[in-house]
Amino acid sequence: MSERIAVFGDKESVYGFAALGLDTYYFQPDEDYVSVFRKLCQSQSYGIIYVTEAAAVYLDKEIAKYRSEPSPAIILIPGVSGNTGEGLSAVRQSVEKAVGSDIFND
Repeated sequence: MSERIAVFGDKESVYGFAALGLDTYYFQPDEDYVSVFRKLCQSQSYGIIYVTEAAAVYLDKEIAKYRSEPSPAIILIPGVSGNTGEGLSAVRQSVEKAVGSDIFND
């Protein structure tokens, strides 16, 4: 199991993670970001891949392919453009599936 962590998203949102020792990959809609994301997931180098919510909108089908896989764990995080609520929704669904009920209070 890999101990490396990657962060995938727009440059403004992820460049600071490099200072923490995480590998950063920049999402640019005009480039082949799907291939970059697939390589990250298939490389078996990363145990966790953080993806900004804004980038996840474009990678929904790719992320869905890895939801049932134990590794890599793909975790949505808010970016500088704000929080869309997708990350919290994904955590809520995972917890509800594991526990059997919604334990979050709105």
